[in-house]
Amino acid sequence: MHRQRAIVRTLGAAAAVALAATACGPKATPAGAASPVASASPAGASPEVSPSSDDKPASPSASPSQSASPSASASASASASPAVKPIMANGDDSDQVRELQARLKQLKFLSAKPTGFYGTKTTAAVKAFQSRHGLPATGSVDAATWKKLQEASKKPSKDELRPPEVNEADAPDPRCMQGRVMCISKESRTLAWMIDGKVVSTMDVRFGSENTPTREGEFSVGWKAKDWTSTIYHTPMPYAMFFSGGQAVHYSADFAARGYNGASHGCVNVREKGKIAALFDQVKVGDKVVVYW
Repeated sequence: MHRQRAIVRTLGAAAAVALAATACGPKATPAGAASPVASASPAGASPEVSPSSDDKPASPSASPSQSASPSASASASASASPAVKPIMANGDDSDQVRELQARLKQLKFLSAKPTGFYGTKTTAAVKAFQSRHGLPATGSVDAATWKKLQEASKKPSKDELRPPEVNEADAPDPRCMQGRVMCISKESRTLAWMIDGKVVSTMDVRFGSENTPTREGEFSVGWKAKDWTSTIYHTPMPYAMFFSGGQAVHYSADFAARGYNGASHGCVNVREKGKIAALFDQVKVGDKVVVYW
């Protein structure tokens, strides 16, 4: 009996150590490295420690329009013309998507500035362009759509591809319309601090990579730390507001220096220190956090 109790105490201590780790920091882990573990509140709270999940929209290879039957899929694949194979589609993230968005913006089909991520706004803009030019309104860019778009627009300038102003905030998710909320859009790459449906401030943000994605969903701020350092990657996480295990909203000097050329290990990085400092002072433990596409 004494031996069993000793084993239980040992396992409990090991679990506590594992839960105390915070996983964020600039993405610089070697290929094949294990995913970071989630953190626990130093005050004894029990933050969520479920594994990350990537809920991005389906890629072209897993389009909902494809048949679930293997034989039907094979038949469709064999009969499909290369001309209708998507070049870009919902869920893509690339410099080519950024060019697509800049061209759509030139033609007034898209109002948001280019981000490089192909989401719902870009899909709707592509559908509108296709309908205007007598093309199948699929919302995905095939060879015919891309050729027509290039003919109708000019090659985007550097400023058109990467405008100097801050990102334009997305329309708030319905879950953001009540109470005190950090409303975080992955499509527009923005965080809007909202109180009772009104936007108080906005700021640019970036997220985790495909291997360490920032979780989507509705959360709440579990705890805050003005001066925090990742216990796994040993990188500074100033003005950290933890909302999902080891994932937090925090200032990132790496984001300020490299922009979207880098990524976090799952946290929501903010690049403007003054804005995140002001936000940190306003946000309270228990305030809502909504992360959405």
